[in-house]
Amino acid sequence: MGRALIGGLLRRGLRPEHISVGESFPAARDALAADFGIQATEDNAAAVEAASVVVVAVKPQIAGDVLVALKPLLQRTRPLVISIAAGIRIAALEFWCGAGVPVVRAMPNRPALVGAGATGLYAPASVSSAQRDTAEKVMQSAGEVVWVASEDLLDVVTALSGSGPAYFFLLAELLTQGATDLGLDPVAARRLAIATLHGAGQLAQAGDGDLVKMRAEVTSKGGTTEAAVKSLEAADLRGIVARALEAATRRSHELAEQFGAS
Repeated sequence: MGRALIGGLLRRGLRPEHISVGESFPAARDALAADFGIQATEDNAAAVEAASVVVVAVKPQIAGDVLVALKPLLQRTRPLVISIAAGIRIAALEFWCGAGVPVVRAMPNRPALVGAGATGLYAPASVSSAQRDTAEKVMQSAGEVVWVASEDLLDVVTALSGSGPAYFFLLAELLTQGATDLGLDPVAARRLAIATLHGAGQLAQAGDGDLVKMRAEVTSKGGTTEAAVKSLEAADLRGIVARALEAATRRSHELAEQFGAS
C-alpha cells in the first residue's frame, strides 16, 4: 500500500525528492529507490525528520514499536500522521505519538495498487480542516476518498470496500464456473467474466450513482437478466450480502480490539 501511495503521489506531480521512506528490508528499500527515484533509508527517524506528513504503512503488530521510537521527533516537529495500519485506533496512535500530534486514520483497499482504490478516512475533532484536506489529497492519489463520522464506522468501511474486492472476484469466479458448466470454454468464460466485472465498474463510476436505476436499465421486462435477478432474489441474495457485511464488520472490530489497545 505504501508503494501504491508513492506511485499515486508521483503521478499527481509530487517531486521524488519530496518523498522519503523508512524501510528496514534492504531488497524492498533498494526497489523503492530504483523504481521511484525517492529517498529510502533503513532509519525511520532520518526518513521523517523533515516531513510535514508521515504515513504509517506498517503491519498493525509493529505500529506501536515504530511510533514510540519516533515519539521524541514527532513531538518536536508535529507532522500530520496518517495511519493505514489496519485496526489501530486513534487513541493508541495518539498515545504512541504523544500529545499534540494530529492523527488521521485511513482504510484503503487493494485496488489502490492500480490507482482505483477506495479509502475511508476518520479524524478526531482536534485535527484541523487544513490537515483533513491534506490527508484527503494524499489518499486521493490512490483513488476515491470518503470521510466517516465516527471511528467505529471504519469497521463498516473495512467490510464494504476493504474486503469488497474479494466479493466481486468471488462473483466473477462463480460466473466463470457456471458458464463453464453450461458448456462455454473455461478461458473464454473467465475473459468474459473479468471484462464484465471491469465494464460494470466503469459504468457505475461514470454514472450518477443511482445503482438501482443502472440495474433497471439492463433488466428488460421478461428478459434474461430479469430471470437471473429473480432467481438471485429468491435465493435471498440480499440477506446473504447483509449477513456477509455484518460478519466482516464484526471481525474488523474484533481485530481492532486485539491490535489497537494502547
